[in-house]
Amino acid sequence: MDKTGKYLFMAEPFHCDFSHRLFMGHLGNHMLNAADFHSTDRGFGMNYLNPIHKTWVLSRLAIEMEEMPEQYSKFYVETWVESAMRYFTNRNFSVVGEDGRVFGYGRSVWAMIDTDTRQPQDIFAIRDGSIREWIETERECPIEKSSRVKMGGGAELVRTIDTYYNDVDVNGHINSVKYIEHVLDLFSVDFYRIYRLHRFDIAYVAESHAGDRLNFYSEKTADDECCVRITKCEDTGSKETEVCRCKIEFVEK
Repeated sequence: MDKTGKYLFMAEPFHCDFSHRLFMGHLGNHMLNAADFHSTDRGFGMNYLNPIHKTWVLSRLAIEMEEMPEQYSKFYVETWVESAMRYFTNRNFSVVGEDGRVFGYGRSVWAMIDTDTRQPQDIFAIRDGSIREWIETERECPIEKSSRVKMGGGAELVRTIDTYYNDVDVNGHINSVKYIEHVLDLFSVDFYRIYRLHRFDIAYVAESHAGDRLNFYSEKTADDECCVRITKCEDTGSKETEVCRCKIEFVEK
């Protein structure tokens, strides 16, 4: 097998928005699925990890798109491991049309945790560090690396939501992509008629679970840029805990 995995998807009509382009959330899910397919095929995926009480969790994700795939179009998500350290691994993505046109790229950072203790695990202890065999050093990802989102003290509480069954993923916590969808819902349909999402950065800080209440604090950091901090409250009146931070960059259509 090649070090890079290549997986075919389609922009299904009910995965697209009013512009007939793929929702960012569904693209994020395709990227996470591609990551799982790639790691599973090479022996360090969740089907191997889960029986030994371990799993992969997403720590950071950046998606930068010049264009979103159109309704009914087929496209590939290519993914490869850029580097691996003891507790984290960097994985990249490219989104490519059947004609070879590149729609955009993604960068991600993953950690391996114990599913019982939720503590970080040594990646190199799995299959004698076989992940090293799959590190791709010859291919570059041209977008900037994801980083911790910096916010000042001017963020305002703009929305509070409850979490339910459909927010929870296979790891038992709120799905990584659900945060992205909830953040993008902070902007109106009319806003998206004028602006296109260019880049989305998210840095995960802590897990949240079904029943937690999520608070969204928004701060405009530039004319075309906004940052959002999400906190959780496990019950009414409890202390807020930061869950993740996002930076969203738009361009005018």
